[in-house]
Amino acid sequence: MEMRAVYAQCLAEMMEKDRHVCVLDADLAKASGTRALYERFPRQMFDCGVAEANMASIAAGLSSYGFRPWIESFTPFATRRICDQIAISICYAKRNVKIVGTDPGIAAELNGGTHMSMEDIGVLRSVPGMVIFEPADPVQLAKAMPVLDAYDGAVYMRLFRKELPAIFPEDYQFDLFKADVLKEGKDLSLFATGFQLKDALEAAEILAKEGIDAEVINVHTIKPIDKETVIASARKTGAVLTVENHNVIGGLHSAVLEALAKEKIPACAVGVQDRFGEVGKLPYLREAIGLTVENIVNTAKEAVSLK
Repeated sequence: MEMRAVYAQCLAEMMEKDRHVCVLDADLAKASGTRALYERFPRQMFDCGVAEANMASIAAGLSSYGFRPWIESFTPFATRRICDQIAISICYAKRNVKIVGTDPGIAAELNGGTHMSMEDIGVLRSVPGMVIFEPADPVQLAKAMPVLDAYDGAVYMRLFRKELPAIFPEDYQFDLFKADVLKEGKDLSLFATGFQLKDALEAAEILAKEGIDAEVINVHTIKPIDKETVIASARKTGAVLTVENHNVIGGLHSAVLEALAKEKIPACAVGVQDRFGEVGKLPYLREAIGLTVENIVNTAKEAVSLK
């Protein structure tokens, strides 16, 4: 099942239960998977056109009247294009708005560099009061949606639109502010987020065959990051590797390093190395930008060697 289909299904369930849940899109309901909701919930769906700043402001206004709006667009247009509206109309005003950016990083594929937001987490992580979340699979997304809706405040969710394999079991217990330790280890702390969690798990299996016992942790909430889990794991293993589909500046790597600022622990990163994206399919982009299992394995060995 596509991630956007899970997202739309969860929205439908919430909208069915409560008319205060509403969705605003920037003429991208088809891309976001929410087109069918216009027929089921015509009074709770709003097409704002290609006017994302206006969309954010309308959502802030709806929130002030007790509605719980979700706004959606491609990732760069849901973050860097409307940063001021998010900062002032939503966060400064303490509005309850959920922001969904679809196809983060290289997931934009053939839409190219203009649609590849490598810096969206960095842009919004510096805005006070913002919670930043990225699901790793359909199960986690389905578990997270009602929790995000119930959270009273601004949340930004990075949403991979296409299919992702299931990682979590159906009885998975989701905690918005607690990272998931999926595999315990003693030689390396491997912190991953989003669709690259699967790559991190695969890399850990390869490393195990080579005598490196990696601890794999899913950091689904980058802000506020679960400092307790990050620090405890890093102290135990003595080496850190972050894996993310985002610029290594400002994203998960930066958040982990900030949490470990008082610790003398070596840390390496697999992520976008401060560059723009380009046109290409996912396999090509993974190789071109270095978001591969092979690169995770090699960088993990580097991190361990620095101990």
